[in-house]
This record gives sequence, structure tokens and C-alpha cells, in this order.
Amino acid sequence: MTITTEQAAWFAQTFSQLADNVERAVLGKRHVVELVLTAMLSEGHVLIEDVPGTGKTSLARAVAQSVQGTTTRIQFTPDLLPGDITGITVYDQKTGAFEFHAGPVFANIVLADEINRASPKTQSALLEVMEEGRVTIDGVSRDVGRPFLVLATQNPVEQAGTYRLPEAQLDRFLLCTSLGYPDHAATVRILDQAAVPTAELSAVITPGALSGMAELAGSVYVDALVLDYIARLVDATRSADEVRLGVSIRGALALTRASRASAAAHGRTYVTPDDVKRLAVAVLAHRLILHPEAEFDGVTSEAVIGQVLLDVPPPVRREVS
Repeated sequence: MTITTEQAAWFAQTFSQLADNVERAVLGKRHVVELVLTAMLSEGHVLIEDVPGTGKTSLARAVAQSVQGTTTRIQFTPDLLPGDITGITVYDQKTGAFEFHAGPVFANIVLADEINRASPKTQSALLEVMEEGRVTIDGVSRDVGRPFLVLATQNPVEQAGTYRLPEAQLDRFLLCTSLGYPDHAATVRILDQAAVPTAELSAVITPGALSGMAELAGSVYVDALVLDYIARLVDATRSADEVRLGVSIRGALALTRASRASAAAHGRTYVTPDDVKRLAVAVLAHRLILHPEAEFDGVTSEAVIGQVLLDVPPPVRREVS
């Protein structure tokens, strides 16, 4: 069943209220806030590549406060173990039974800080829960609940003592973005203590209603021409001269889901090529692996996606027979 015009209008209004509320705590970053909300409503996850002190924790807490959700923060370090993330079962001598102690992954918003500082074994503890929304420990699967969003960060400057995220894990992040430093006007407002503390933010929507929004986003209509456009974009990344590994089918599905949420956030019941182009860099760039020669020449994944968007013509209109 396709989303109705009235539902799309309510979706857009609620999305705008959520973004306004989060932006009260994270000043001057409307675009990033909207990207994170789009990922949440697409039931995906976000990788933020940024230097320390740019407001990543505040962003996670502000989103959680706005949706009446719970938030946890995991500081990834080389000695972090998988059980420190997912939880463990402990034998209780009083009852003579094993008792499960839930880890910090059981929250609505999980901030995985500097995820690339943990070992690959620990990083892999997030693979199942990011893909399926559940954790399997000692043969027992436990759902983490909905909504569920992993906000992972990594420092793009300091790489000493880090472990590069494997391609399979990068592919599980719906989009990758960067907060960056605030502009001058926003910096002055922050120094003037204009930002609202995250603990003081009021809730805009309940977790249950947010899950309903995600279901509405999934019912947005995508025309066959737009699907063909997405497929052609993905194919172009695989044949680009600078690219060693192009975008997978999971990436194409992620772009389709995100485009649906973006269309609903703009009050439409259908996806346009502009929705696809607006999200293409954030959704696709981090999935590319470039040839070493291209990286040495200064080519970036973002530049490759930008060129693909220029080379692949979008559908203009649908012919009526």
C-alpha cells in the first residue's frame, strides 16, 4: 500500500519538527541532522568521519531525546571485547541458572565512538545487530528493539593504532557523513551558550510512532525509471577507471530506501531523481575501493560519485502511451 498525500504531509511536518528540535542542541548542522534522521527512518546506520570535539555525542543524545529513546556510548579501544558490546551470560549461584546481562548495544541510539580503534574481532560484534537488529549469544537470539540506530565515528586524521573497517562492515552503514566545524555564526552562538543542553530537549515523537514513520517511508512509490537510474549509477561505479571495487547490491538497496525516506520528508508520495542525486554521495561514496594509483593521484570516492552523477543522465519524464 502506497503512502497517501495526507500521510506524506504529516511525515514531512514531523520530520521538520524532529530536525528543528535536534538542531537546537547541534547548531548550524541542519544537513547532517537531516541525513541522520533519514538513515534512522530508513532503518539504517551512520558512519561519521570526523575529528574529536565536533558534537557527535551531542548529536546522538539529541536524536535520542527527540524520539524518547535510550542512548548509550561505547568507547572503542584495543582491549575492548565483543562481550563488552553485546553482553554476556553469567552463572548465578543462587538460582543455579545462567543470567543474561545486556550490553550497551541494547539501546535505541548507540554511539560507537572511534570504532576503528578496536580489533576486527570486536568490530565484528556489530555485524549481526546492524544487519538484523538482534544479537545471538550462546545460541539465543535477542532483539534490540526499534528504532535502532548505530552512530559510529572514526577519526580520519589520527590513524596510529587503528584497524581499518573491513568492506563488509562499511557496506552495512547506510550512509557516511561528517559534521565538521561549525561556521563563524554558529560558533559565536555556541560560545554564547545558545545551544540547548541535550538533557533539556523535549520529545517530539515516541519510538512506536517513529517505527510507524519508517513503515510509511518504505511505502513511498518508486517508478521503474528511477529504479533503472539507480541501477545505472551503481553499474557506473563498477566500471569507473579509478575504482577497484564498486557499489554492491546492498548499496543500491540502501540508496533506494534512503530516497524513499527523503521523498516522504519533502511531503511527496513518490521518489524523484533529485532525491537519488541528493543522497548519492553520502550513501555510495564510502562503499567504493579505489585503485592505489588513483588514491596516490588525489582522487577521492566523493569525486568519483560526483563524476558518475554527471555522466549518467537521469530520467526526464515518463512517456505516456
